[in-house]
Amino acid sequence: MQTESPDGLLEFSASRPGIRWVWISALLLALALPFVAAAHPPDHDHEHHEEADSGTKHGSLGETGAKLSNPVSDVWALFTEFDFSFFDGNTQQGDSKFGSAMLFQPVMPFPLTDDLRLITRPTIPIVWSQPRPDGFDKTNWDTGIGDISLPLLMAPQMESWIFAAGPVLTLPTSTNDALGRQQWQLGPAVALGYKTPDWVLGVFPQYFFKVGSRGDKNNEVKDASNMSLLWWGFVNLPNAWQVGTNPTITYDHQAESGNRWNVPIGLTVAKTVRLGGIPVKIQVGAEYSVVSQDDFGKRANFKINFIPVIPGLLKKPIFGGR
Repeated sequence: MQTESPDGLLEFSASRPGIRWVWISALLLALALPFVAAAHPPDHDHEHHEEADSGTKHGSLGETGAKLSNPVSDVWALFTEFDFSFFDGNTQQGDSKFGSAMLFQPVMPFPLTDDLRLITRPTIPIVWSQPRPDGFDKTNWDTGIGDISLPLLMAPQMESWIFAAGPVLTLPTSTNDALGRQQWQLGPAVALGYKTPDWVLGVFPQYFFKVGSRGDKNNEVKDASNMSLLWWGFVNLPNAWQVGTNPTITYDHQAESGNRWNVPIGLTVAKTVRLGGIPVKIQVGAEYSVVSQDDFGKRANFKINFIPVIPGLLKKPIFGGR
């Protein structure tokens, strides 16, 4: 764990738990990639231009990348995000505090009928180093797994409009009390947007209420009533490039005034390529929170996404199909 020395310099304890979670993250990716590679063997007899067929039913690399910008599309993928964030607020003096984490999110759209999909994309946060104020101008760093969220969205097949709705469940899986609420949470989730061959735009709000708690719940933790809202917009460029934005706004109704909202804006550049025969979307983005928690909140975030396409577990609709 990181601690702060009297002179303000960061030190690492001998156990280095943050490094341990980096290795766990790497192992998780290493276990997943062989399955992806086996499902997409390289085709050495057919070299493709970047805008040629991606090797899947989703069309060219550009078309595949555009679909991956829609959180409720029909593309199966392994969404992986690496976040490098800076936090500060009234409880701190001097330099911002640095934190890092990885989000692992398998995207699984199950076809129910020819015109309806059940989409789930569980989010597994693996925190390498999360700063936490401990009194005035003192900071601890936490590591571990956070609470896992599991949306279950019904998405009808639509030509231009994007729509999906359903419940979202949060599991109290945090390995460190500071990384979760120790509560079961349930609420509504809706995705709404519009897409054309040239651009896509939409919002994906999720709201969470407490429905139960695990046995070791901290009585000082207030009952959940919080929201996350992903808002995204991308312009599709030649050669499978994209430029746009995809930050997530957060709101905690139980926090004190001035500490409820975090509203980031940002810019993301993306490129979809073939790696070893696998279509992979690579994104790099930077965000700045124009509204942040007064006491201590995220001010800036740099993120890198690796999103390999994987084969769908179901090729035909569960209930019939043409």
